Amino acid sequence: MNDPFERLRKTKDTVLSWFSNDIGIDLGTANTLVYVKGRGIVINEPSIVAVNQKTGSVVAVGQQARDMLGRTPPHIVAVQPVVDGVISDFEVTAEMLSYLIKKAQAQTPKLLGPRVAIGVPSGITSVEVRAVRDAARAAGAREVHIIEEPMAAAIGIELPVHDPKGNMVVDIGGGTTDVGVISLGGLVSARNVRIAGDRFNQDIVSHVRNEFKMLIGDKTAEETKIAIASVMPDRLPLELYVRGRDLVTGLPRELRVTDQDVRNAIGHSIEELIEAIKEVIESTPPEILSDVMQRGIYLAGGGALIRGIPEFLSRSLGVPVVVAPDPLTAVARGTSIVLNDLDAYRETLLKSDDELVPTS
Repeated sequence: MNDPFERLRKTKDTVLSWFSNDIGIDLGTANTLVYVKGRGIVINEPSIVAVNQKTGSVVAVGQQARDMLGRTPPHIVAVQPVVDGVISDFEVTAEMLSYLIKKAQAQTPKLLGPRVAIGVPSGITSVEVRAVRDAARAAGAREVHIIEEPMAAAIGIELPVHDPKGNMVVDIGGGTTDVGVISLGGLVSARNVRIAGDRFNQDIVSHVRNEFKMLIGDKTAEETKIAIASVMPDRLPLELYVRGRDLVTGLPRELRVTDQDVRNAIGHSIEELIEAIKEVIESTPPEILSDVMQRGIYLAGGGALIRGIPEFLSRSLGVPVVVAPDPLTAVARGTSIVLNDLDAYRETLLKSDDELVPTS
């Protein structure tokens, strides 16, 4: 290594690592995961903040705020600061990140603010990138690196992203699904669609309302999806009793919901998701596509855990589909790997704001 600036930057990074933490964040619509170097995933909490509208103060963050959903007085509102993978409320997002960073550093406090890597949806605008970076800075981050989620997931799955071989990742999150084809450290083809966990929840709420004339909440729909969602019939039918309000009588009611009901509810959204993946495949160069057909498509995110989804996608696309190991934490693991060897992955980053930049 002959570049004096490179040597100086490595020395700087080594010295600063003694005085600050490295933190990787998967900033999701539904959940935010936080990785701390040397400790692994230390936080996995809902991306929800409870705000007192009378005082403007934050009442609770994460799981505590989620527990308040549907149970608060009118002046306390539960806010999702990240909607469809994009920051919708800058101040609340900064408060949430500040809470998470402080909680992550509680056991290993350091003198300086942390170096942070954040996973964001593919295709977000430069304005949205700046909003994420500024929110992290406002939360106390010393240095912020931003990486697109398909790339972060591929790195977390330990795919050879730097090789001249095609790797395809489908990250089915809470607000968005990111579809990306990766080769030589970059996204060859990518698409971000708003068909993911939240959309499936809305489908379940609508189906129960239309078919059974009963109103259930988003939290109940989420629990139903996790418990019995399936895109292919199983040998053993699944069922769950849910509680809500009868739209005819206005009184409380309990209803038995089966996996077939959930399939009927989310079927149209699954078909739209398949069409989005097909569009990315159609725009992928043939040589890379041949690699994808050989290596398969890797599923990450919470949606990868829906029963039967890899088999259904494989049958629909004609390509092998594999669920990544521990798909929920793939993006967070990817951000941690990037921070561990920032120089090797610098080209995969959307935005870096290193303090030390060589000037001509």
